[in-house]
Amino acid sequence: MSTPSSPTSPASPNRRQLLTGGAGLAGAAALGLTAGAAPAHAAAGASATAYGMNANDPARPVTPGADVAAAAKWSVLAGRKVGIITNPTGILTNLRSIVDEMHDAGTVDIKGVFGPEHGFRGTAQAGEAEPTSIDPRTGITVYDAYGANTAKFASMIRESGTDTVVFDIQDVGARFYTYIWTMYTAMKACVETGASLVVLDRPNPIGGRAWGPMMTEAYTSGVGAEAIVQAHGMTVGELARFLDAEILPSDTGGGRLSEITVVEVKGWRRDVTYAGTGLPWVMPSPNMPTPDTALVYAGTGMFEGTNLSEGRGTTRPFELVGAPYIDHKWADRLRGRDLPGVGIREAYFTPTFSKHVGKVCGGVQVHIEDRSAIDPIRVGVEMLVAVKGLFSDFAWRRDSWDTQRPYWIDKLTGSTRLREQITDGADADTVVGAWRDELAAFDAARRPYLIYGGPAR
Repeated sequence: MSTPSSPTSPASPNRRQLLTGGAGLAGAAALGLTAGAAPAHAAAGASATAYGMNANDPARPVTPGADVAAAAKWSVLAGRKVGIITNPTGILTNLRSIVDEMHDAGTVDIKGVFGPEHGFRGTAQAGEAEPTSIDPRTGITVYDAYGANTAKFASMIRESGTDTVVFDIQDVGARFYTYIWTMYTAMKACVETGASLVVLDRPNPIGGRAWGPMMTEAYTSGVGAEAIVQAHGMTVGELARFLDAEILPSDTGGGRLSEITVVEVKGWRRDVTYAGTGLPWVMPSPNMPTPDTALVYAGTGMFEGTNLSEGRGTTRPFELVGAPYIDHKWADRLRGRDLPGVGIREAYFTPTFSKHVGKVCGGVQVHIEDRSAIDPIRVGVEMLVAVKGLFSDFAWRRDSWDTQRPYWIDKLTGSTRLREQITDGADADTVVGAWRDELAAFDAARRPYLIYGGPAR
């Protein structure tokens, strides 16, 4: 089903207002929307098209955009010269890679594949990529796109002869998960080269609700390049529509995509987490083994910014968190808190790589008890406040390579505010309450670009 391009309201907060949170509740009101309003299903302007239907009956199976496109014999790509951004999650429900399927079908003119962090076939660890090479199965050139700036991405588009960039990666809904920023860099490169964008959409595995603090301009980086909140609550197709209308013009001198097409997921609702989709889970990265990992990651991922292990080097990363100096007191204190949707277990583990390799770490395991109730960022904040108050050995991670912005937690959370509040002894209610207005403004700003119905919990 086609819809026109994403509307841009003259009263919408601009990029700088969103980055600073300056729009606040006043910005939400100026949009003519409220943070509690139902998702908008407005049409999306002359430059955007959507394939598929908004089938939001939870009794119906969830069908990713890639399967919708494949069932239509890839007609959305007919006559196009295609460059594909994908990784091992870019599969059909028959578990085959979309690149392999397109190649074997012989009906799609694939000019190249652009590999993100961890690579196209998924052979690289965190912070690594696969080098530019020829894929041995298909003979297609795979370009290393991880960390590419706009100029480099535009060069790859031109070199490959691509006129349409396809994005198909399973996101996990957190601002500091890098795949969405590979997509956004590609969008800027599409504006520069005149290429179109096609998003083969997939569910947001943690649902359609937004949580957390807004990114501020001073702390943008590869783990948070633009003005969205920490858990954006959008599918990548919805996010692409939002970025195209609200942020891309500020980065490109007023330019927007010549065409953006979202091949929609059939059967998904905003209140459905990944466990309710019936879809197979393919690890989006080596340290994202299960859908439950994704549910907690937007909160426990903040422990990357501390001297605690976030569970890398174990079989339950981001669910196991700890350090050699931690004992039972952390779990005891957390069990006394009302942590939404989760239970806390005292745990001990020995990481095989990353922080504290080969050392026994005391800590906790976060267990999912109610997927519909979890607020992952609230959970992460409660954990940070408790560990900081209990253990004098706790420290924020400092990066010597960035003397101007040395604290990684500031890049993860979007500003110095969370770190400074917790350092000064603020409780979790104070920390979470600090971003209430900017979250409400973002929630209002994103609503014209949402595609899927159902409550956002």
